[in-house]
Amino acid sequence: MRCYVFPGQGIQRKGMGRSLFGRFPDLRSRADDLLGYSIEELCLENPERRLSDTAYAQPAIYVVNALHWSAAQEDLPPADFFAGHSLGEYSALFAAGAFDFEGGLMLVRRRAELMSQVGGGAMAAVVGVCEQIVEETLKQHGATGVVIANYNAPEQIVLSGSHEDLARMKPVFEGTEGVRGFIPVRVSGPFHSPAMAPAAERFRSLLASVDLGELRTPVISNVTARPFGPDAREVRDLLAEQIAKPVRWSDCIRYLRDAGVSVFTELGESKVLTSLIDRIATAQEPVPDPRRDLIERIRREILQPEIGDEALGFDEDASFRQLGLNSIIYVRLARRAATVLGIPVKPDVIFQHRSCAALADHLLTRDDIAPATASAPAPVIAPAAAPEAPPAPLRAHQDERVTALLHDCADGTLSVDRTIEAIRALA
Repeated sequence: MRCYVFPGQGIQRKGMGRSLFGRFPDLRSRADDLLGYSIEELCLENPERRLSDTAYAQPAIYVVNALHWSAAQEDLPPADFFAGHSLGEYSALFAAGAFDFEGGLMLVRRRAELMSQVGGGAMAAVVGVCEQIVEETLKQHGATGVVIANYNAPEQIVLSGSHEDLARMKPVFEGTEGVRGFIPVRVSGPFHSPAMAPAAERFRSLLASVDLGELRTPVISNVTARPFGPDAREVRDLLAEQIAKPVRWSDCIRYLRDAGVSVFTELGESKVLTSLIDRIATAQEPVPDPRRDLIERIRREILQPEIGDEALGFDEDASFRQLGLNSIIYVRLARRAATVLGIPVKPDVIFQHRSCAALADHLLTRDDIAPATASAPAPVIAPAAAPEAPPAPLRAHQDERVTALLHDCADGTLSVDRTIEAIRALA
């Protein structure tokens, strides 16, 4: 099977597209009409170094990617999948039929404008060590303002944050064993980080008015590392989220390889993605860590839907109390855990194991959780036998919310008066 991949921002350079503008004059003319300036002049001459400006760089890359796609349609066999890195995802969606050339260029231009308005930050690639070492180093040095923005390859992790925080971490990473480089990325802001959330929300409003066509070929989402579904609303949501969330490129390529793709062809002005794909393909598969996988599932699938993105960076050993959760949330967490894991989970379990790590350790001791294997790195949760139900008269009067409140009262979290008030409010 074959996949065509499209690069994103960072590959822009003076002279890009030189061999293709004359071959596809109609595409060039349509871009000029929409943008209001000569796209060929921008790409070939780079007046006033505008290709360093996100507002110009992203439309330019999209147009040049489209030129390469036009050439590929004439010169290369059809693809079974498309994928694009960050901005390149719009080229992939265009190739798959989600929108026409002008529709995609309009979205890219507005995306670039919104992203360029977020200043005060930058990005840098850490080369030579895995994501776990990067995460631990950031945590050890209190770099809470720096996040992982791109999982480009097993040993290439891109960070996003303020200029000051990245400058402070540069000598730290350069002195870390195994690190071969701390390399600035050619962008103008802290892309794919929480700092981009306002831009993502404004872009979401624009996307709501955009019609999206049915995809003729599967396209892999940077956010989920899975194909976009048929629901246009889901596609819009993922495009908006992508601005402020990390690009999971390594997982995208692993998914494609597992799906049977053996040929990857990069369409664009660089071979950056080709190099990353080679590194991903040749990297040794990590040893499965069921505990780590389960902790991440607790953060992402149980806590995040209830409390938001704060859950993703929450210390695995910190008490849930630090999140300010009330007893009703504990009940909801228990129900969500039962749904996500497919096993019975009572509120008592959450009360007694009040951290991500403690909860994971408890769950891994249960007989209904099978150990992870190399072929199934995530914990495999098997259905447990249903617990014996209480007698019907007692069951009719049970209320998990009341039980949770009484537990809070018993351990001193709530006073007796507050507990009574809360129970009355449930009536």
